[in-house]
Amino acid sequence: MLSKKTKYAIKALVSLGKNMGNPPVQISKIAEEEKIPKKFLEQILLDLRNAGFLYSKKGAGGGYSLNKDPKDIYLVQVMRVTDGPIAMVPCASLNFYHKCEECKSELTCGIRSIFIDVRDVTLKILTETSIADIIDREINLVSLI
Repeated sequence: MLSKKTKYAIKALVSLGKNMGNPPVQISKIAEEEKIPKKFLEQILLDLRNAGFLYSKKGAGGGYSLNKDPKDIYLVQVMRVTDGPIAMVPCASLNFYHKCEECKSELTCGIRSIFIDVRDVTLKILTETSIADIIDREINLVSLI
């Protein structure tokens, strides 16, 4: 399941992506428009800034803006910044691998084998989907209404 932290991070990046080319946006505006608790959003935006996705400006006219083009920010990157591993079990993780304590043999573990397949399919989608793709989808979905 997608954590609230990751979901809010994506929502904030989409909001800032739609604002690309305009002055920075204040945290309170993003929080209000996206219905994200402000204190939680502050921490998320700080993590995204530290990861290089955002630029922040202090003072009058300050706020946050994207530091990269929305088409260059992929969901896999955001998820790894906010939640770490993509794999559902630690023994199937590429970047955060840990052997399962109860496993007799990884080579014959059917659970691990299935979740490596799940990881691979999930990674394919997440590495090919950018914030710009989500913005485009939202525009297309609105046009269907």
